[in-house]
Amino acid sequence: MIPILLVEDDRSIVQNLTAFLKEEGFAVTWADGQTKALQYMEEGQFSLVLLDVTLAEGNGYSTCTAIKLRYDVPVIFLTALGDEFSTVTGLDMGADDYISKPFRPRELASRMRSVLRRAAKTPGLCRVGDLTVDMEKGIVMRDGRDLYLSALEYRLFLVFFNNRGRNLSRGQLLEDIWDVAGEYVNDNTLTVYIKRLREKIEKDPQDPQIIRTVRGIGYRMEGEPGNGKR
Repeated sequence: MIPILLVEDDRSIVQNLTAFLKEEGFAVTWADGQTKALQYMEEGQFSLVLLDVTLAEGNGYSTCTAIKLRYDVPVIFLTALGDEFSTVTGLDMGADDYISKPFRPRELASRMRSVLRRAAKTPGLCRVGDLTVDMEKGIVMRDGRDLYLSALEYRLFLVFFNNRGRNLSRGQLLEDIWDVAGEYVNDNTLTVYIKRLREKIEKDPQDPQIIRTVRGIGYRMEGEPGNGKR
């Protein structure tokens, strides 16, 4: 589960959003105001912050500024203030995305994963199984040898890599690949690219150990979520 902090003072939104995000693989900690949000940031480690602008205590803009000054964590504003001025102000405060209410839950989850992917693309070597991922160069290696993934194969690999240990349905993969690639990818194309990716990263593509098939659900990359740096 990916730990996130939700800063929101509307309990009905908190309850519904927490239940949905749990199904999407996120572990939600809730704060109803600025003071509690900063306290939780001090006490725990979060991969992402969802932040409302209007809070019962404090406000989202100052909270975002305080978080960005002290912590290296992406922030997404989730607010009913959808006018251009509010959006620009939020982004100028350092927010990584700005989503207006009402929002579509699946779109929110997709944009959260997009922000997490961008945040993960920092210099350094990461590992999964016997593979080494060079995030700076955008390559995947085994025993120091580049596996030469195509652009879309690498994008697909990153979707799995950033969701390690989590079951992903074909629908979720299609949604993420379309979002990342900026082009239409259909179900048949997804099948072809998963096959090609396995042929390059698996020692035995007929018995895949890195990207496993979860019957009746989809696929899962083995490993724990996180940046995987060593």
